[in-house]
Amino acid sequence: MSEFASVLRSWRDRVRPEAVGLPAGSGRRTPGLRREELAALAGVSVDYVVRLEQGRATNPSPQLLGALATALRLSDAEREHLHRVAGTALPSRRMVPRHVTPGVQRIIDRLGDVPLAVFTAAHDIILWNALWAAMTGDPSRYTGMDRNLVWRHFMHGHDEVEFDDEHQEEFSSDLAADLRAAVGRYPADRDLAELVARLRRESPEFERRWDTGRVAEHRASRKRVHTSVGPIEIDCDVLSVPGGDLRIVVYTAVPGTEDAAKLDLLRVTGLQELTPS
Repeated sequence: MSEFASVLRSWRDRVRPEAVGLPAGSGRRTPGLRREELAALAGVSVDYVVRLEQGRATNPSPQLLGALATALRLSDAEREHLHRVAGTALPSRRMVPRHVTPGVQRIIDRLGDVPLAVFTAAHDIILWNALWAAMTGDPSRYTGMDRNLVWRHFMHGHDEVEFDDEHQEEFSSDLAADLRAAVGRYPADRDLAELVARLRRESPEFERRWDTGRVAEHRASRKRVHTSVGPIEIDCDVLSVPGGDLRIVVYTAVPGTEDAAKLDLLRVTGLQELTPS
């Protein structure tokens, strides 16, 4: 058995189902994940996972390795080892980091009482909790550039989000300035360069803000989100993840307000709507 196949099987065996939001159940041959569970988490077929573990699948893509690393809750060192034994170059430090560390994953798992999501430095959403999906819509319905916050903001708008004029301008300006800062940090990232190029071509509003040359990081905003339980006024705070350049975006409502009560109601009704009957 190859080293790649060996570590993949070992890491799958050590991940408890309950640690990734799956029922432990009974009658399991292993305390870890089943192959079909890993396949679902990583977004690949069960047959492909079988071939990987049997050493019959070669040249897995960096994107697949990243998905496996996240699904298996790998540390940075383990993720690097996975790339090495797969014969794939390690992600360059000049590329936008996308790896979700176990610590960040635990934050998402534990803070289920507030909507939160994880974004890359380029504002691609890569992880979210159920309450985030209940409040803003399920991000899994989007693919490609539509999973990018800046792209959606300038190209499609946000029907469910309402800003006043001052905060609308501030938010738009901050997004463009933040994206420029990311370009400076990750000059070799082709996806980021393509995102900026398309935004400049297709969005006059983005181009106007880009031309100011402003560089900044978006940290906070206040907005009204229209949800299934009515509009909720929320504060949006952006927390940086040290070492990984990921951002955890958290929505909160002022305690004791009608907005907080609506968020509590959404936590019940919204999550029920997301759960298959």
